[in-house]
Amino acid sequence: MLILASASPRRHELLSQAGVTFTAVAAGINEDLLPNEAASAYVQRLAEEKAQAVWNTHRAADRPDEPLLVLGADTCVVCDGHILGKPADATEARRMLELLSGRTHAVLTGLAIVTKGKIVRDLEITQVTFNCIDDAEIARYIVSGEPLDKAGAYAIQGYAARWIPRIEGCYFNVVGLPIARTIALLAEAQIAPAADKF
Repeated sequence: MLILASASPRRHELLSQAGVTFTAVAAGINEDLLPNEAASAYVQRLAEEKAQAVWNTHRAADRPDEPLLVLGADTCVVCDGHILGKPADATEARRMLELLSGRTHAVLTGLAIVTKGKIVRDLEITQVTFNCIDDAEIARYIVSGEPLDKAGAYAIQGYAARWIPRIEGCYFNVVGLPIARTIALLAEAQIAPAADKF
C-alpha cells in the first residue's frame, strides 16, 4: 500500500498519470530551513520527515502481505545559493522573478520512501534557463495569482513556460515530482533488504 505524503495537486496528478495507485495524506510538518543547511540537505531532510511522519501515523496499516510504503518529496528552487520557496506575497514573488530573469537556476527535489524496516532516498536536480522578463510582464504574471503557491514563484507548466527556452534534466522534477526517479525508488524500496536494527 502506497501513501503519498503530500497535499500537492501537481504531485498527485503526476503520480496518477504514471499509473501508480496510492492515497494521499498531507504530512503537516515544520518546513523551516535549519541554520547553514544546504539546499540538497534541506529537500532530502524534509522529504524524509514528511514520509516518516505519515508512516508513524498510519503504521497500523502495515501488513506482512501488504507492506505500507510512504513517499515523501520536497522541491525547492536555488539561485545564487539562495533557496526560493513559495513567496509570502506579491512583493516577494516579484523579487524572486527578478532574480531568475535572464539566468539559469537549479530545481532540486528530495525523495524518500519509508517502510517498516528501511528508508530509501534520492535527489533530482534540473537546470532551468529563463529569458529576460520585463517589469510589465512580471506584474501581469503576479496579478494572475499563479506564482503565489509555487516554489520560486513560477509554474513551468503554466504561463511561465513562455520564458523558459531550455532545461537540462527532468521536466517533471520542475513540476514537482521526478517521475522516472520516483518509480525507480519505489522498486528499490520494495526489493531492498531491511536495515539492521541494533
